[in-house]
Amino acid sequence: MIEPDPDLTATLSSMMPLMAHMGAEAVSADRDLVVLRLGWSPERCTSGGMLHGGALMTLADGAAGWCAFLNLPADAAGTTTIESKTNFLRGVRDGHVDALSAILHRGRTTIVVDTELRDAEERLVARVTQTQAVLMSRP
Repeated sequence: MIEPDPDLTATLSSMMPLMAHMGAEAVSADRDLVVLRLGWSPERCTSGGMLHGGALMTLADGAAGWCAFLNLPADAAGTTTIESKTNFLRGVRDGHVDALSAILHRGRTTIVVDTELRDAEERLVARVTQTQAVLMSRP
């Protein structure tokens, strides 16, 4: 298992303070694949010790947003989520979850990202497809 990278995690935290607040860590980040990790802990759970779906969706949104950002056209100013679809497939009661985000479509106005959420045993926990708007600089 690849461990989180402290330097990338610091970059993630400065770009998206919510990720730091949640305790997310960065494992890797390049144009082809962004991998973020969130450890299980009781404060991130719903009843019964299950990692909360909102925490999973937030992790996926952070990974997809970073992946889209790394794939922006040169003249773009940024990106923002405009649509997200999540399918939950299994619960997480311990360990951690990795969000693995990769580009499905890279366009001038939108970027579509596919994110797999996998548990510590690499079982598929959820799948998220997300559309990111490409934000252009104002003249």
